[in-house]
Amino acid sequence: MNKQIGVFTGTRAEFGLLKPLILRLMEENFCEMKVLVTGSHLSKDFGNTYEEIKENGIPIAKKIECVTNGDNPQDISRNMAIAMTEFGKYFEQNKLDLLIVLGDRYETLAVCIAAMNAQIPIAHIHGGEATYGLIDEAIRHSITKMSQLHFVTTEVYRNRVIQLGEQPSNVFNVGALGVENTKNTDFISKEKLGVELGIDLSKKYGVVTFHPITLQENSGVEQFEQLIEALDAFPDMSFIITKANADAGGRRINKRIDDYAKTHKNVAAVASLGVRRYLSAVKESAAVIGNSSSGVIEVTCLHVPTVNIGDRQKGRIMPDSVLCCEPEKNAIISSIKKAISDDFYEEVQTMTNPFGNGETSQKITNILKRVFEKDESIDVVKAFYNIEVNR
Repeated sequence: MNKQIGVFTGTRAEFGLLKPLILRLMEENFCEMKVLVTGSHLSKDFGNTYEEIKENGIPIAKKIECVTNGDNPQDISRNMAIAMTEFGKYFEQNKLDLLIVLGDRYETLAVCIAAMNAQIPIAHIHGGEATYGLIDEAIRHSITKMSQLHFVTTEVYRNRVIQLGEQPSNVFNVGALGVENTKNTDFISKEKLGVELGIDLSKKYGVVTFHPITLQENSGVEQFEQLIEALDAFPDMSFIITKANADAGGRRINKRIDDYAKTHKNVAAVASLGVRRYLSAVKESAAVIGNSSSGVIEVTCLHVPTVNIGDRQKGRIMPDSVLCCEPEKNAIISSIKKAISDDFYEEVQTMTNPFGNGETSQKITNILKRVFEKDESIDVVKAFYNIEVNR
């Protein structure tokens, strides 16, 4: 059968989630894997994280640079145009049988448009979710409408994808790859991690990740200022702050992170922890603080409290271990105090994870095998599924 399957990744977080699926597909004999890399992976400012892919023994079929120096909306549009043009050239010369994408990044949308124009079928992971504070909301649903196969993380999200007109037979609830990562990680001790990061982790510490809020101009920087003012209220804690992604405003937040770390001995600023170090840091932490989706999925699996700030993740299913608060200093302080309390920690230990059993990559692989065994190719033509008519 030996199908040509491409897997696209544009950020360190995407690769972290896709890694178990990529490795599993590499082991199978029904396909030839082509890992396609772009976005912040190839930017020195964001850690040149494509090196992490190579370190995992995964060959990169194509690297396409698309991140320019600026991070205002015009720069993001320019990045998308570069990605669409260059991947259009790649797909003209490399006719894939399937392109696998994850999530809702702007680079992903551009690559999906290029694949759609080349009549390459798309399989979308993490569709059907909602994030009201981000352009990702529109991007995610747009990718859904360009995709032929859908791998979602909960039944709620499966129903939403069907609501968007996708055939139920092509929408699969497989759980979250992030759960699989947490179950299979060989964790690093906090002592070793502290030495690597140059920070004392013997006392309570928090892991902080804060990204721009792309539907609220300049609000990301303002909200981050409120966050670091809140962190000042916990001088006896240490904080590992991972840098923001390549969205509009990301570089401004990252500069502020560097400035803050220089004046606070209890703070370590890291461009990219990588999957293993990030999950290891989370596992031993008192709380995860910020607005990343990892606080909703992976952190929940590790039974660690999350303080979720603002609207960036608003609309997602929120496990009980997640404390949501307004992006205001006093509200953040109050939520952190609750998160690091002994009583809440005990509650979190018995809370359940709603995002699957950690077998996502195997489920996706089995489905792809069945799909290609049934048909020589995946038809790019789709019929709209009308819920009212089909009830």
